[in-house]
Amino acid sequence: MIYLDNSATTKQYPQVTDIMVKHMTETFGNPSSLYQLGVDSEKSMKKARRQLQQAMGAANGKVYFTSGGTEADNMAIFGAARALRRRGNRIVTSKAEHPAVLECCKTLAEQGFDVIYVDVDKKCRLDIGQLEAAIDDQTILVTLMHVNNETGTIMPVDRVKTIMKEKNAPGVFHCDAVQSFGKLPLCMEADMISVSGHKIHGPKGSGGLYIRDKLNIPALLEGGGQEGGKRSGTENVPAVVGFGLAAELSAAERVSDMERISSMRNYLMEGICANLDDVIVNSPQETGEAAGSCCGSILNISFLGTRGEVLLHTLEQDGIFVSTGSACSSNKKGGSHVLQAMGLSEREIEGALRFSFGRLNSLSEMDVVIDKVTAAVKRFRRLGSFR
Repeated sequence: MIYLDNSATTKQYPQVTDIMVKHMTETFGNPSSLYQLGVDSEKSMKKARRQLQQAMGAANGKVYFTSGGTEADNMAIFGAARALRRRGNRIVTSKAEHPAVLECCKTLAEQGFDVIYVDVDKKCRLDIGQLEAAIDDQTILVTLMHVNNETGTIMPVDRVKTIMKEKNAPGVFHCDAVQSFGKLPLCMEADMISVSGHKIHGPKGSGGLYIRDKLNIPALLEGGGQEGGKRSGTENVPAVVGFGLAAELSAAERVSDMERISSMRNYLMEGICANLDDVIVNSPQETGEAAGSCCGSILNISFLGTRGEVLLHTLEQDGIFVSTGSACSSNKKGGSHVLQAMGLSEREIEGALRFSFGRLNSLSEMDVVIDKVTAAVKRFRRLGSFR
């Protein structure tokens, strides 16, 4: 099996599975309980929080555990809107955000907020001029992803707070770092940062929201007051400790791992382009850490005259797993909203595949993928109509 859908989810580290099993079978107490079994669970959670905050570089705030990136986004966006609605009415985001952000913004627009959606170009690079024009003295929230989950494009998140200060915006900046955490240095100028465990070889159903010191947003879930009153409910201790360990392991070799992953990504891109005509690379070709370049873990390519879904299932028969876009919106009708926002034609969207790479992939796998993709595309074009 060659798994190249790491942006959808990753395989857990064995060490993560082991420590989760221990907390399911041995240290299984409720962390709010006063006896030793509960105290041990609480200690494990404190350690996991330290591991996560150190991996994020979150020195001037606190991380609150959630059930994943989606809940963290909801907590940040709805929390900011409720806390700051007396100071303004504008929310600024982009047209290429994850559905977890766009659906929250849609709900807030229905409630009367003025939501501005900034355009992106053919490589999913944000229109910085539009961003500057959109932010004003009524802006209570800017919510922007760090790395686009479909193209890998790195957004100019480091410029947001500067623009907000220049425009006297009274609000806060939320950064969705689900795809960048464990791969790039995070934007610690952001007031809130969302992260997820299952993108870094941790467990599904684990996530976190960093909130800087002195920023107070209301709770999304009310109840027993867990997580400092920000997220009530008995904590999922096995997932929390698994997330903490995955964060520590991912941070330990982040730079060298990303160099290797970027090399694999570029090798695959060059091999595909050398073997096939009529392909369009939708991701920025240059990898790096700067805004406008591509995170080395993602490559999006349109194979003209094919259907991405057919290619996906053809590759699946060869034991190769890729995607046509975001797994979180795969059950929705219509093409990718990200590729649509980029201005791609219907034919370019129809033939698009996303390859996403992880620490468990190898360069030798890329030769197999190049051969199988080349064969699948040529076979489809031979049998179908090359439009």
